[in-house]
Amino acid sequence: QVQLVESGGDLVQAGGSLRLSCLASGTSFSLYFTGWYRQAPGKQREFLAAISSGDSTEYADSVEGRFTISRDNAKNSVYLQMNSLKPEDTAVYYCSAGPRLRSGSIRYIPLYWGQGTQVTVSS
Repeated sequence: QVQLVESGGDLVQAGGSLRLSCLASGTSFSLYFTGWYRQAPGKQREFLAAISSGDSTEYADSVEGRFTISRDNAKNSVYLQMNSLKPEDTAVYYCSAGPRLRSGSIRYIPLYWGQGTQVTVSS
């Protein structure tokens, strides 16, 4: 069992940056793939980025080049550095973790979720 708690969401102007953090508790976190999703009002939850235990990464096209995912297994933490933020990035951001979806992929099955942290980007 893994518990996830996100932090770092805030109100920021367009073009600004934020760094989200996710602290995990429970055993075996370092063995899981982990990543970030977001959900804007009236929209489905959207995959953003994933990272393996070996630090291989994958990004959604919408954020590649602007967002960077990283993890620190010693601190049971995963991070999302978000640069060049746009108003359309406004959403609740969720950390998640789970086993790999299939061999050769960084995508994973999100078994565990945090409660989310609000990011609002003003124009």
